[in-house]
Amino acid sequence: MRMRLIAAATTIVALAFPAQAQQLQPLAPAPDFDKVVIKTTDLGNRTYMLEGEGGNITVAVADDGVIMVDSQFAPLYGKINAAIAALTQQPIRYLIITHFHRDHTGGNEAFGRDGATIVAHENVKTHLASGTRNGLTGNKVPPAPAIALPTETYKDTMTVRLQGRAAELKHPVDAHTDGDTYIYFADANVLVTGDIVFFGRYPNIDFLYGGSIDGMIRGVDDLLNFAKDDTKIVPGHGPVGTKAIMSEYRQMLVEARDRIQKLKAAGKTEDEVVAAKPNADYDAKFGSDARATGNFIRVIYRTLKN
Repeated sequence: MRMRLIAAATTIVALAFPAQAQQLQPLAPAPDFDKVVIKTTDLGNRTYMLEGEGGNITVAVADDGVIMVDSQFAPLYGKINAAIAALTQQPIRYLIITHFHRDHTGGNEAFGRDGATIVAHENVKTHLASGTRNGLTGNKVPPAPAIALPTETYKDTMTVRLQGRAAELKHPVDAHTDGDTYIYFADANVLVTGDIVFFGRYPNIDFLYGGSIDGMIRGVDDLLNFAKDDTKIVPGHGPVGTKAIMSEYRQMLVEARDRIQKLKAAGKTEDEVVAAKPNADYDAKFGSDARATGNFIRVIYRTLKN
């Protein structure tokens, strides 16, 4: 009788924790922040994109201050501040955050101490305050300090205004995460997508926090419907692009989903699908290494319903 109870308990535990059977993936190599150079791209009408290490930053200069989107990693604060100071002596009044990942929010604390008002979707504040975990690697990120948390949050839409400038914020439901924001600067015709869009590489999909491949495609559809043919697209990662390039990105997402769906429906395990290299054409196009290629397949596989 005792052995039967132990066996039954073991079965219950196994059913309750199926995710433990999924092997954790290695962490990405740590960046060498000393070697990072901040590159500035002029988007017109006092609007700029800054590239460094982590998510792209957008800077919109107004007559009485700066609206900044995303803050990259904490060690880059000094370099980012210097790059913005080379554009304007106006202070950073608002820091808008596109989602909670630390390659977009690491500088929040320093810019918050400088007096910037941090703005984000309400779920971003929740995740930053509680700490998060990476679904692929298991890496845990501790809670952010209070000064790094958004002090202004919204649910569906919001407009941030300074003298002569406005940033229109919109929340797409459950795309890359459950707290994404995309931002439009109408006077410059610049659309900032956050990590719903990556150019020249595979995107990440945070399946532990509301993200899915179908949600990503739906989010890109929202952006394509919103953008004009000549809108300048600032992706979460990669160079400035166009609506046409974003349409090609959507095609890649759909093709990758359909290929992986077919293999999963045929009974292939996650590791077997990775080994099959279903996106070999895009692997070559992007020059992706095995880690990036495999992780992209894994996040799609885990968010497919069948």
